[in-house]
Amino acid sequence: MTTTLGTASAAPGEMDTGRLEVGETRDGSSFGLPVAVINGARAGKTLYLQAASDGDELNGVGVLQRVVPQLDPAEITGTILIVGIVNYHAFQVAEHRNPIDDTKMNRAYPGNEAGTSSERIAAATFEVATQADLILDLHQGSTSRMIDEVRVRCGKRHRLHDDCLKLAKVFGCGYILDQKGPDGQLARAAPDEGIPTVDPELGGAVGWDEESIRKGVEGVFNVLNYYGFLEGETTVETQTRANGFEQYGAPGGGLISFERDLGERVRRGDLLFELTTPFGERKAEVTADSDGILWRTRRLPQVASGEYVCSVATDIDDY
Repeated sequence: MTTTLGTASAAPGEMDTGRLEVGETRDGSSFGLPVAVINGARAGKTLYLQAASDGDELNGVGVLQRVVPQLDPAEITGTILIVGIVNYHAFQVAEHRNPIDDTKMNRAYPGNEAGTSSERIAAATFEVATQADLILDLHQGSTSRMIDEVRVRCGKRHRLHDDCLKLAKVFGCGYILDQKGPDGQLARAAPDEGIPTVDPELGGAVGWDEESIRKGVEGVFNVLNYYGFLEGETTVETQTRANGFEQYGAPGGGLISFERDLGERVRRGDLLFELTTPFGERKAEVTADSDGILWRTRRLPQVASGEYVCSVATDIDDY
């Protein structure tokens, strides 16, 4: 059966790219999101992939740029639906939020087809996503530095929690954040429709990180192999799962330097970072309150009093 997404249309064993029209720009011109349909030669499940719902989170786009050319529809069982850039307006100006309505797109799901710009885009992509059996919403830490992780956002009491957790483990970044997310996230809304969904957070800081992109590509192929879209094998390994965090702010203004690397285990009392003046005069040292893993840090060294500096995962286990 032919599968259509926007202007992309593919019969079994074919692939096509096109645009999903979602509105008009300020000069009245219509605009559409870049989409792809990969219709496998054999019937099977449907996987939905999207990237750049936050416009400056580019690693997900890098993953798709590398994954799609490697996919041969003749070798695929099932269908893969892709929206390559969700937050169209923010991507054009390399910003996090949609500048048309100053909205973080991943707080707008399931959307509203008659609402704001972000709500309309969310509604259009949600309609596509809910045709799938599995959803991967590719993200990045944006302005913060962070480890590569996969986030399960539906909450532990959700009926699909175990399915989402399994999908995160199959993706296989090595780290899983298992914590109920804010309303409006795709990974919160889609499980309510019965679809296991995770959002891989592929590294952090604004830019294009080849190592995180590589892990994302590997993760997508892990999912394709494990769930039967391809005939390869996936080795599912134990992950480090975090359920809670302690955040640390700056005790004063100045420049910070970290004494621990991302992903490094810390013990209570270990030095996390030092605060100095621009002339290197030491102002303060901040130590860990609990045992854990340095999970996330700010990107730039300059801070004002109370400004966010880093997060340590403290409620951790092996899954």
